[in-house]
Order: sequence, then C-alpha cells, then structure tokens
Amino acid sequence: MRFLYSLFIALYSFGIFIASFFNEKAKFLQNGRKKSFQILEEKCENKKVIWFHCASLGEYEQGKPLIQKLRTKYSNCTFLVTFFSPSGYEVKKNDKDIDIAAYLPADSPRNARRFIRTVRPVAAFFVKYEYWYNYMKVLSDSKIPFYYLSAIFRPSQYFFKPYGRWFARQLRTCTHFFVQNETSAQLLRGSGIDQVAITGDTRFDRVFAIAQQQAELPFAAEFKGDKKLLVAGSSWQPDESVLAEIFPKIKNSYKLLIAPHVIDKEHINAIKDLFKEEKIVCFSEKDGKNLAEYNVLIVDTIGLLSKLYRYADVAMIGGAFATGLHNTLEAAVFGIPLFFGPEYAKFQEAVELVRRKGAFSIRTSDEMSDHIAQFETDTEFYQNTCQVCKDFVAENLGSCDKIMTYLPEL
Repeated sequence: MRFLYSLFIALYSFGIFIASFFNEKAKFLQNGRKKSFQILEEKCENKKVIWFHCASLGEYEQGKPLIQKLRTKYSNCTFLVTFFSPSGYEVKKNDKDIDIAAYLPADSPRNARRFIRTVRPVAAFFVKYEYWYNYMKVLSDSKIPFYYLSAIFRPSQYFFKPYGRWFARQLRTCTHFFVQNETSAQLLRGSGIDQVAITGDTRFDRVFAIAQQQAELPFAAEFKGDKKLLVAGSSWQPDESVLAEIFPKIKNSYKLLIAPHVIDKEHINAIKDLFKEEKIVCFSEKDGKNLAEYNVLIVDTIGLLSKLYRYADVAMIGGAFATGLHNTLEAAVFGIPLFFGPEYAKFQEAVELVRRKGAFSIRTSDEMSDHIAQFETDTEFYQNTCQVCKDFVAENLGSCDKIMTYLPEL
C-alpha cells in the first residue's frame, strides 16, 4: 500500500507540474517547492529546529498561539513553518513568529528522508490535518516526536474504513494527538490509538488574542459612519448573490463591507456588477475619497478581515454554499450574529453556534433578511444572539495551555 500511496503522490506532483503552465496557484507551488531544499540547507544548519506544518493560512493562524508559547519557552530554538498552499506561504512567509518558511516538498520517500536529514527537528507539529505518510514514517523511524494539534476526525474518513487500516497503523506512531472533541478521541481509540487528549481548538485562543489587540482601522470607521454595518467575510459568488438580493431591503439602516476570498480582477468586477445600482468603492481606490458617501465597500486586499469584524453589527461568513465554510470564530469573538449557507456540518464550531442560536444557516436571501428585520424590531433578541457568540468563545479558551501540559521538555 505504501508503494501505491507514493505512486499517487508522484502522479499528483506531476499534475501540479502540468497545471503550473496555466494556473497561477499551481505555478507558485511548483516554483516554491523547487527552492525548498535550498532554503532548508542554508538556514537549518547547526540550528535547534522546532517544525510546524500548516496546510494553508487558516491552519497557520490555528497553530500560531502554540508557536508563540513555545517561542517564549524555547527562545534558543529556531521555528520552521512549512506550508502546502501558496495562500498560506505567500501571505505569512515574513511573519515575525516564523524564523524559516518554506513549501513542504512532495511526500515521496526520498523527499521525506532528505527533509528530516536536513532539518533534524527536535519536534514536529502538524496543525489540524495533513497526514503525510512518508514524513510520518521517517519521523517515527528517526525517533523524533511529532504531534497533531486541534485535530478533528469523522467516521467517514478513510482511516476508519477497512481499506484505510494500513494508514491507521501509521497514525499509531504519532507521539500524541490533541483533538477537538470526544468523537475524535473515540475514533482514534477505536483504532488502537490511545495517545489522545481532548484539548479543544487553538483557534479560540488566536481570535481572542486578535480581539484583545483592539486594532483600529480608521477607513472602516469612516465608511460605517452612523449606520450599522454588515461585513461579508471570505465571500464567494453564491454568498455575494444573496447579499445583492438582501442589501436593497436594508440599506436605509446598513452599509455593506465585502472582503472576498478571491481578490483577482475578474472576481472584483463581478461583485461590482452585482451592486452596480449602489454607490460602491474598493479599498484600493479609497485614497482621496469621502468613504462616508458610499454604501458598499469592497476590501480588495488581504490581511484585514479579522480586524474588520470589530466594526460589524452583523456578519456573513462565506463558503457554505459550495466551497466550504470559512472562519466563523474571527467574527464570533466580537459578539455579533453570524449568517452562512447550508453546508456547514463539517465545522464543529458552526454546528454549535447554530444549535445555540448565535448563528443562522440560510438557504435563501429571504431567510437572512427576515432575521435582520427581527434584529431591528426586537433589541433583546439581537442582544441575546450577540451574547451567545461571546459566551461560546469564552467557554473554549485555553487550548494552548492544555497542550503545553502534555509536552515534555524538547
């Protein structure tokens, strides 16, 4: 089975190579991987390295609270963070909490051996998922401790199917799994994996830390003025279509700020076309303009969303109509009602927020506009919804501290 797995990795890598000729994201990944070993060989020599691997931007933000705690405790160590996705590496490669950033080379037996031989990490941490068989095997064979942070498992995953038992055996070599919930712990224990602790989700610690910074964004305050603000975060076309139907009904009371997940020219123009009847301005065009005169603002840059939610009275989180729900906790920490599409069942925090009535899953624009109308007429209902989100975040803080109690001296 390992041969078939490695063959699949080789074919997948070849697919990325072919795609790199016409897909920008694949091109970044292909070119970035070419430089990985050069970066590692130059920067890891004679260093005591603690290695974190994050699939993309969201996983890095999830792992960052633990990175910061470990940096404080092990100030003599060098922190390497590898990424799979360009949307993580290209945004965070110069982050102050990263000493070395690189793309993770493809998970072939040869690459895994070379990577571990070059880096020689004292410990490795994989954030949430990214179960790379060959890297796990080389870490285990080299007796290097490795951990999974904020992991979450579902019965439908192949590890727990008859054809996935060979991979489940490799999971047993992990030093410790820090999982989000009891279901994940039970699934692992049912596969003979007992080195499990339920420590929750480190993202709660991260979003709380961001909220405590109280970062001011004057342009957002100027745009909002004395109206209420609906912030649409990480939106995709289906989310934006719903907003285009809702906004004419609420624009006497609300302004709309859209921070799309994809900020290429084609997508921005598509949003402009949806709202062509409104006074619309882009973040990139804001200089010299009186933002208070506009009622729709498109934030066509990255890195601001987690701070923008501070100004919101209501938030819509994108992705749950098709691609997969984005980060709800970034908004929930500010104690505002949340809306998102119907495809959210794989996201534990979204399921719980809907159950508690701090968030609302919608299928149509009418469902969302009805709730917003209720917020306008029933202040107590609005305040109770806000409090649910605040309480939910507060109840789930402390994941990093729990994890630290399990970690031996590195």
